Amino acid sequence: MSRGRTLSLFLGLAAAWGSAFVAINAGLAYFPPVLFVAFRFDVAGVAMLAYAAYAVDDPVPRGRDQWAEVAVGAVFIIAGYHVLLFVGETDPAVTSAVAAVIVSLSPVLTTGFARAVLPTERLTAVGALGLLVGLAGAVILANPDPANLTGGGTAAKLLVLAAAASFALGSVLTRASDTDIRTETMEAWSMLLGAGLAHVLAFALGESVADAVWTTESVLALGYLALVASGVGFLIYFDLLGRLGPIEINLVSYVAPVFAAVVGWLVLSEGVTAATVVGFLVICVGFALVKRDAIRAELRAAGVTG
Repeated sequence: MSRGRTLSLFLGLAAAWGSAFVAINAGLAYFPPVLFVAFRFDVAGVAMLAYAAYAVDDPVPRGRDQWAEVAVGAVFIIAGYHVLLFVGETDPAVTSAVAAVIVSLSPVLTTGFARAVLPTERLTAVGALGLLVGLAGAVILANPDPANLTGGGTAAKLLVLAAAASFALGSVLTRASDTDIRTETMEAWSMLLGAGLAHVLAFALGESVADAVWTTESVLALGYLALVASGVGFLIYFDLLGRLGPIEINLVSYVAPVFAAVVGWLVLSEGVTAATVVGFLVICVGFALVKRDAIRAELRAAGVTG
């Protein structure tokens, strides 16, 4: 795959996941949080299984290793990350800005897990600097209230941090498993298993289908999250995970807030502030530091540098 196509897919993923924050905020007004996760991946899992049946010769995982990789995706990336995130965001103290800052720690957490599990996935000193610069850009872009970061909602904020850690660990463990399972198959069964886990947890927490409110807005929010953010988004994510590795692909959490800000402006008429522009530029600098070798190679191929 060319670097240009890889970059296009990366930006597409950032757009799908960044805009998902708008759909999450809309959907949480109509669905209990854990049941919302379960519904989302019920739809996404069925859709992806149908696609896997069409796209691959054998859409069912085979052997212990493939099922183990599916289980890792289901537990850490699908159920763990989304349940913790959705429950955390129900607390009024955890605004979208605060959640964005906490989730943006995912690349840093991924680097820590990768050092223990995947020695070849380590960053150079310049790459580590780029990682921190990108994190700073995400903080500037989110423009959180410092008082709100430290006061109130401590438990909810820890849940969001645990969500970021769950996603980071799942990414590293998925890469470490390195089976020959097709992306479509892995994604479909991880979603279905993750949805099942979410249903069990929702039942244990006393959430009921009767608590869901079905309106045009709630159906649109659920449909967007299930088919675009989950179906298409995770298809891109798992494909790029194998190509880029967990550290680089999780940089998407730095770029996603840019799209969240743009979609918020277009859909919710949220203003684009100076912090939005500055944060975006700082993220670009951090991304350029991490991907400097790939950028240099592209410039050479285009005859821009010698």
